[in-house]
Amino acid sequence: MALLAMGMFRPRLRSQQGCTFFKLLGCGKVGTLQFKPDWCKWGLLGVWNERPDFDHFYKQSSISGWWDRFTTERWTILLEPIQSRGTWDGEEPFGKSNRNDHNGTVVVLTRATIRLTKLKRFWAHVADVEELMKKSDGYLMSLGIGEFYHRAATFSIWRDKDSMQAFAYQRPQHVAVIKKTRDEHWHKEDLFARFKPLESFGTIDGADPLAE
Repeated sequence: MALLAMGMFRPRLRSQQGCTFFKLLGCGKVGTLQFKPDWCKWGLLGVWNERPDFDHFYKQSSISGWWDRFTTERWTILLEPIQSRGTWDGEEPFGKSNRNDHNGTVVVLTRATIRLTKLKRFWAHVADVEELMKKSDGYLMSLGIGEFYHRAATFSIWRDKDSMQAFAYQRPQHVAVIKKTRDEHWHKEDLFARFKPLESFGTIDGADPLAE
C-alpha cells in the first residue's frame, strides 16, 4: 500500500495549495538507515507557506483521508527551520536560515545523494555511526529515510543543541567519517538542516518522541 500511495500522492501534492516542496520517503528496517527497507513504514516531508495551508491539507485533503483509512499509526511533527545549508534536487527547500537563538530540543535532517562509485564506502560506515549516535548523551530518536539507496537521509531528535554538536563534532569516530566523506567526495549533493519543533501529535512505534 505504501508504494501505491507514493505513486498516487505525487500529482496531488504538486497541486496542493501552499506546498512549496515535498518528498515521499521510504524508511529503513526498524527505523534505521539500512539497505533493507521497512515496507510498512514511510513518510512525507512537506514545506508549507503558512500554517493554514498545512491545516487544510491535514484535515481535508484526500491524502489525509487515505491515511485515516489505511494506516494503523500516524505521527506528525511541525518544524521551523533555524539553520540550513546545501541543496536537495538543486533546491533550498528550507531557505537560508541561520539562527543561533534556540537552545531547546533540536531536530536535525541530513541528506545526501551519494556518488554511485562511493556507495560501498558509504554503506560500510552507516551501522557504526548509527550505533554511536544512539549511545550519545541527549539522543532522543532517529529515523533512516530516503528516496533510493543512493539518496539517503537521517532524521534525528536531540535534547538540545549542545548534545547534538557533541556527537557531530566531538566524537572521534564520527569526525573521522565526516572527513572521509569530504576527502573522498562521497556526495554528489547534500543538505544539512536544523529545526525547532513546534508541535507533535500522533505516535510512532507506540509513542510520541516529544511527549515529555
